[in-house]
Amino acid sequence: MRILAAVALAAVLLTGCGAASKPQPVSRAEISEARSFPYYPLYWVGPRFEGVKLISADGQRAYAPLFGDSVYYGNCTGDKGIFGGGTCQLPLQVKTLVYQRHSNDALGQQRNILVRGVPAALYDGGHALELYTGQVAVDLYSTSLAGTLRAAEELRPINASGSPGSPLPLPVFCPELVGETTRRIRAVLASLPHRICRETLRRQAFAEAIYG
Repeated sequence: MRILAAVALAAVLLTGCGAASKPQPVSRAEISEARSFPYYPLYWVGPRFEGVKLISADGQRAYAPLFGDSVYYGNCTGDKGIFGGGTCQLPLQVKTLVYQRHSNDALGQQRNILVRGVPAALYDGGHALELYTGQVAVDLYSTSLAGTLRAAEELRPINASGSPGSPLPLPVFCPELVGETTRRIRAVLASLPHRICRETLRRQAFAEAIYG
C-alpha cells in the first residue's frame, strides 16, 4: 500500500513539475468526488489559495486509511523534479486523515500552538503544521511559515459545512504533543470531551505499571 501511495503522489507532483509553466486544472469529477467523500470532513482552503489554483483532489477511490486524502495547489517550485536530484515542492498540500495515536517525536523540532481554538504542532521550520480537530489530523505542507499559517486560517471542509477563520471543532482524542505547552493549550486539552487527556494518561500509567 505504501508503494502504491508513493507512486500516486509522485504522479501528482510530476504533473506540476514538467516543462509546462501552467499546471492542468483540477477536473470537475475530482471536485465532485471530494465533495461526496463519506468518511469524515475532508479539509481544503477553497478552489484557490492566494492566487494559486487547486490542481488535484483525492477522493474515495484513491482513499487509503493509513495516508488519508489530500488536496494539492499550484505547480512545483524549484528547477528540478523529484527524480532529478533536487526538490519539487507544491506551494500547498492539505492532507486529512483519521487520527491514530502516536508520539510527535517523529516530527523533529517543533512548536505547539493553538490554531482557531485547537492544538497544533508546527514543524519542519514552519513549512508544516499538524492540526487536531474532530476525529482527524490535518497536515499542511507549504513553502513558508507565513503560508502555512495563512492556509490554516482558510481551512474548511469541502464535504461539510464550515467557514474560514471560524473556530474548529475540538478533537475527540488527546493528541500526544511533544515539548512545551502553554497555559492556553493545557486549558484546551483539559476541556476536551469526556476528559479524554486525563483518561489517556491514566491508561498509559496503568500500562507502564503492568508492562514496565
